[in-house]
Amino acid sequence: MPARDRPRAYARLVLRITDARTGELVDAAPARRGLTRVQAHPRGSDPTDLRVLLVADLLVRALELGGTPVWALLTGERRQAELRAAGAALGVRPFEDGRDTGSGLGEAQVLHVVGEGGAAPDGVHVAVAPVHWEAPGPPGDTDPAVLRLVLLAQPRSTPLRVDRAALDDAGDTLAHWRRAVAAWAHRPSRPIPDRVRADLRAAWEDDLEAAGVLRVLHAVEGDADLADGARFETYAYADRLLGLDLTRDLGAPA
Repeated sequence: MPARDRPRAYARLVLRITDARTGELVDAAPARRGLTRVQAHPRGSDPTDLRVLLVADLLVRALELGGTPVWALLTGERRQAELRAAGAALGVRPFEDGRDTGSGLGEAQVLHVVGEGGAAPDGVHVAVAPVHWEAPGPPGDTDPAVLRLVLLAQPRSTPLRVDRAALDDAGDTLAHWRRAVAAWAHRPSRPIPDRVRADLRAAWEDDLEAAGVLRVLHAVEGDADLADGARFETYAYADRLLGLDLTRDLGAPA
């Protein structure tokens, strides 16, 4: 049963991802405990390739949050050093060199993250739609956290147009959330409500829907029934997946 069709009371959510070869949702983590390989297959270092790398990073984070051991690899012959540098600025965790790499010891699952129409060896194929860069200046001139938020704000299967308005919007949202998180941190801590945690996990475990996680955060901010301490814990928890450094301004005046 797809994650989106499961009842809220489902005891243990499992990350499911669409296999681009079949169009079917499959378990991203193996049923038996074992190593999962996440391998990114960019073709170069343009914004679409950066999106491929970011989706792979998101997949690694989601699997690790679920307790699955992960082996992260990067395959690509063209401008790999440039892509690695751009990814590091974006908060992407280091990936090992995936060229001429055989199976890992105890490897139980292989997930290949590819650009739309890209090819990879056997395994689950996670397809990423292209990015159309229409903003002034190259991506490297953009605040990396703002660019990361822009790339996360739409489902990975949707072609993404990045223009000045999108960057400005993301910049305003990021600055606002960081100020809010810093202010909430001054309030007594409160646990994340079960319903909010369930909504977050249901979003990212249903086909790695980062945009759904962002919608939950918007709802949490506007929920008058939540204590500020619970809002803080919610944003800090979600940021383990999103990687937006939402707690960066802790210690700033309220």
